[in-house]
Amino acid sequence: MPDSSAAPNRTLRLRIVKNYDAATVYCQGDLTAEVAGLLRNEVKPLIPDRKTVVLDLTGRRLMDSSGLGTIVKLYVTGRTSGCALSLINFNQRVRELLGLTNLLRIFEKCAEHSARIP
Repeated sequence: MPDSSAAPNRTLRLRIVKNYDAATVYCQGDLTAEVAGLLRNEVKPLIPDRKTVVLDLTGRRLMDSSGLGTIVKLYVTGRTSGCALSLINFNQRVRELLGLTNLLRIFEKCAEHSARIP
């Protein structure tokens, strides 16, 4: 009989589409402490060679403070490297989390579903 107290399996799948000076990272699944390193390890190398990196959160199911912290670290890394990191297609729960942490003003302009994806 399986242990019902075990933590659920958190997964994150990334699909990266690279263009000349931009990249779009499609995130599907959970963005939690268990997988935040995957996002960091896949996105950080894109930053030095691109002017824009877009994280499309359409398929994101769950995000915790570690996931948010990873996004903020990537944003800061991008700014210092001359790369704009943007978020698009995030849901109401993420909007509320960004609002609580005073980060909404940074990412809100990119949140519309009609945002241009490079």
